[in-house]
Amino acid sequence: MKYIDEFRDGALAQQIAARIAAEALPGRDYGFMEFCGGHTHALSRYGVLELLPANVRMIHGPGCPVCVLPIGRIDMAINLALQHDVLLCTYADTLRVPASEGLSLLRAKARGADVRMVYSVADALALARANPERQVVFFAIGFETTTPPTAVALAQAATENLPNFSVLCCHVLTPAAMTHILDTPASEAVPLDGFVGPAHVSIVIGYGAYEPFAARYRKPVVIAGFEPLDVMQAIWMLLRQVNEGRAEVENEFARAVNRNGNARAIALMDQVFERRETFEWRGLGTVADSALRIRPRYAAFDAEQRFGLTYESVPDNKACECGAILRGVKRPADCKIFGTVCTPENPVGSCMVSSEGACAAHYTYGRFRDIPITTA
Repeated sequence: MKYIDEFRDGALAQQIAARIAAEALPGRDYGFMEFCGGHTHALSRYGVLELLPANVRMIHGPGCPVCVLPIGRIDMAINLALQHDVLLCTYADTLRVPASEGLSLLRAKARGADVRMVYSVADALALARANPERQVVFFAIGFETTTPPTAVALAQAATENLPNFSVLCCHVLTPAAMTHILDTPASEAVPLDGFVGPAHVSIVIGYGAYEPFAARYRKPVVIAGFEPLDVMQAIWMLLRQVNEGRAEVENEFARAVNRNGNARAIALMDQVFERRETFEWRGLGTVADSALRIRPRYAAFDAEQRFGLTYESVPDNKACECGAILRGVKRPADCKIFGTVCTPENPVGSCMVSSEGACAAHYTYGRFRDIPITTA
């Protein structure tokens, strides 16, 4: 299949692996953070990690939109569904994220809440039109990738004057999180030499969005597609930049990403949303200018205002290392409950819920690498 088969070619993978091995200088360690759950998935699924030299380490970042949702935001959605009798719509993985008191949206549904999985925000709009007697709320999550469709829906609701549709907005911003990672004190952070930049996010905002970041922190960024050869090529490009003392933004995913992004999508997001002063991320804590809220002109469709919701921070499960994994400080196997108490079927932390989560990816494709090989 075009743009898939040729990016999964084993012979080419071996050639790129040889190029990476030649570029990685002996006696030096390299740490690169992949900032997208899709890249984490590709690294584990296709065995890319086994093709890398021992001194090239890939570090999972906070690039899974479900994983970075703090418990307090899930609690707000559960409160809407149980206490305000709304018809709550959201994406599939969000339903299973553990929240307070042993609840999740899926368990709230089992208690009688009207919670529905939808494929897009357009489905939620359709439900509002079909059920004019019900308040329909779309629980909007995700990075810049899923933000434009939410903006379209809000603009459409305003045009149609749909009085029973609103959005609980939890959209977050990628560059702000990358900046926060690098602003972490050295004693609490993992050493990083560069970033594998997100693909879908960059289609929307363009690779130019990372240029000030790369210049300020002197960390190279390579935008990469989701196929294994995309990621391997990006790793080689990062190695080359580090060895040459460069810190630039390079675009491996040129077949889909350009410097300026999607101008219409950006304009629509600016029309509908504005930045929040602060927003709490799971694992990162409170991050300034890192999330979006609905502008006053669309306040009639803001669920937080319509239902008088207030956010309360809730600490994570003490046994779960999801926060440290999202910061890159720990790996999934470092968590004591990984693969035992916490599994995809019974997730304790959000990193085990979504297929983009580091724990879920490692559980599915990589956990057996942690078992020592013994010979008789």
